[in-house]
This record gives sequence, C-alpha cells and structure tokens, in this order.
Amino acid sequence: MPVFPFRLRALLACCVVLSACGPEHTASVARAVQVSRLDWTSDVAHFGGFSGLELSDDGNRFMAVSDDGAFFNGRLIRANGKLTAVEQEPRVRLTDEQGRGLIHPATDAEGLAWTPDGGFYVSFEGQSRVLHYSSAERGTGLPAPKAFAELEGNAGLEALAIDDRGRLYTLPERSGHLTRPFPIWRFENGQWREVFGISRSGGFNPVGADFGPDGRLYILERAFSGIAFRSRVRRFTLSDDRITREEVLFRSPAHQHGNLEGLAVWRDGMGAIRLTMIADNNFNGFQRNEFVEYRVVE
Repeated sequence: MPVFPFRLRALLACCVVLSACGPEHTASVARAVQVSRLDWTSDVAHFGGFSGLELSDDGNRFMAVSDDGAFFNGRLIRANGKLTAVEQEPRVRLTDEQGRGLIHPATDAEGLAWTPDGGFYVSFEGQSRVLHYSSAERGTGLPAPKAFAELEGNAGLEALAIDDRGRLYTLPERSGHLTRPFPIWRFENGQWREVFGISRSGGFNPVGADFGPDGRLYILERAFSGIAFRSRVRRFTLSDDRITREEVLFRSPAHQHGNLEGLAVWRDGMGAIRLTMIADNNFNGFQRNEFVEYRVVE
C-alpha cells in the first residue's frame, strides 16, 4: 500500500480527534497591541486603589471604583487616538442599604458593571458580595450563595460583567487549587448559578472582566512575581453556557505596566475593539495609577 494515503488517513483521523476535544485553546490570529498609557495623578484625599472600570460606548466617559469604598466619574481625553489627559469629578463614597457610607472592612470594592438603565453593580472581595445601585444614594445587596462565603478573604469577587441580555457575571481571584478552573457565576431569576469555569495557567489570576461589543467575554488577569506585575487578557467565545473558543490577546512582561485590575472593552471610531485598563496603586507611593489602552488586531 502506498505510504501517502496512509499518512493522509492518519492526518484526517488526528484532525477528527482534535476537533472533538472541546474548546479551541490554540493561539489565535487576533492579538492586542498597546496604543497608549497615561499616569493619573491627583491631590484629592484618598485618591487611588482603583480596581473596577467602566467606559461609555464611545470610550470617553468613565467610572472607576476604589478599594476604599468610593468611586470617581470622569472623562478620558485623547489626541490622535492616544490618551492625553483625565478630567475627573469629585470623589463619591459608596453606600450601604441604609444609605450610609461604607466603612472598613466592608469597603473593598473590586468589580464594576453598568446596567442599561443607568444603574451599576459593585462586587467586593473582603466580604464577598454584590451591591446594586439604581443611584449612588443607596446600595441593595443581591442574594449571596453559600459559595461566596467560602471564598478566601482577600481573593473574593474580583470582577463583574453584564452580557447583551442584561445578565450579570462574576468570578473570584482564586479558585482554591492550582489545577482547579476559576468558577463563573451568573445572576438571573433572583439567584446565582455557576455556569462554567475558565482554566488556570501561567500563574495568572483574574482581576477584571467585561463583555465586548462583539458579545465575547474578556478577562484581565494578573501575575505577581514578588517584585513586579505581569498582565494578560484572554477572550472567550460563549455558546449555550459553554466556552467554544479561547484566545490570548496579550501578555505583558514584568514592569511594563502597574497593577492592572480594571477592564473596559469598547469599539473605537475606526471600528476596532479597544481594551482600556486601570492600575491599582494600593495607596502606595511606589506604585502608580495609570490608564493603559490596547487595540485588538484581528
């Protein structure tokens, strides 16, 4: 029997096996390239600690939540598509269900997601919970499953995202084991349900999330070596509560960026997907608050 047909049959069989192995985890043609970065400085008291970020559809208006239970609204200024300045509004404290400003240890806001009606959700990691705000005056707690109370104290609900059907998603910074996927919970019909998980690799932990205008889920991840941070963004295509495609859009080397924790995904005037991220300085003078932007090249 000729050798070539045998090899051809073997190759076809291998392709069939690979196609049956679940989500695609191969390298993608898509990649994200850095467009600009901008330090954000201010002499306002209690300025810093930014962990959650949301942007308007045009990428200009922003909201950022802080580890000390507050938020800033503002505007990002660009020239030729690159960040040049930040215009910020006064600091506003997040409130509890009685309308009182949050106090430690209930202040550690990490995730942020805007609702279509103008409200917003905030997730917390010190006391793992999610509050809904129809306005800034009063927060309303969502029901919390037992799994939230079992999360590690400093690695709770790090990220929030809302899909195009208005469903809220959250995930923790740690999964509890180096080989255990990070669980993704979705809130609908008044309760949280674990719908799928995302794999762990490379020492990265999730710290931010957003659904892009393309309907895909983007996850910002962080790795800390003890002296510097590395960042990564993965993109997930979802179908019927399962991942059908996973792509790594970028990995940054140590020292390239600060402690990137918040992520907002939007489409610019040229039709390209942009990833805008914000760094948490942990209220530490040796670290920096910065905005970083990448553009996805398909």
